[in-house]
Formats: sequence, structure tokens, C-alpha cells
Amino acid sequence: MTPRLDAISVTTADMAASLAFYRRLGLDIPADAASAPHVEVALPGGQRLMWDTEDVARSMDPGWTPAKSGERLGLAFLCDSPAEVDTVYAELTGAGYQGHLEPWDAVWGQRYAVVLDPDGCAVSLFAASAPAGP
Repeated sequence: MTPRLDAISVTTADMAASLAFYRRLGLDIPADAASAPHVEVALPGGQRLMWDTEDVARSMDPGWTPAKSGERLGLAFLCDSPAEVDTVYAELTGAGYQGHLEPWDAVWGQRYAVVLDPDGCAVSLFAASAPAGP
């Protein structure tokens, strides 16, 4: 048997704020989930994305402390086009979320941007770059 990735877990300081951010990215999160200590949603492809409050993390590991710096997690959301990367970045930063890297054309052939979620986790937005013209 080979282990397979089944779930990605986010430990959050503010469940409601974190869920609101990820709803803006199109995840189907139940409306009444903001007050729960643990939330999970199914992702396309069968994996799950889960959130736990810091209290839940401490209950599982009494020695747990939140990260003081650096990323706790990095997620990447595929957009349909370079224009959608720009639009989603503008919508999120316009809603008050912190932009980390403004949209740019990366050398590896993608339109790429990074926004920070309410816990400071980097969330990449990307799409294949438009093909070069003739």
C-alpha cells in the first residue's frame, strides 16, 4: 500500500475570516461553518481542505504553538486565464486582503500572483500565460 495525499489542513486564528477568504476563491463552504472548531470541504479530484481553530490544534498537541513567522501553508488556485488572475487578485485586495506579489508574467510561462489569507498563508493565483503572438 502506498500512502496518498487525502487532505490539506489549515490551522487558523480566526475561523470566520479564513472561511470568508476561501469562499471568495470559490470553495463551497457551508454558511453555518464559521462557528465550528473544525471544518472540511471536498475539493475537485477527491482531496479535502480542512480548517481547525488554534484551540483544536492545542487539544491534539498541548505543546503546539502558532508559527511566529514564515508560511504555515501554501496553496495555489488555477485560474482560467491571465485576465482572471488579475481580476481575482484585484477583488481580493479590494476586499482588504493583503497582496503579497502583484500579478506578473513569470518566466515559467504563467501569469502569477500571491495574496495572503487572514492567517498570513500564501495563496498563489496562476494561469498559463497567453501564447505569444505571430
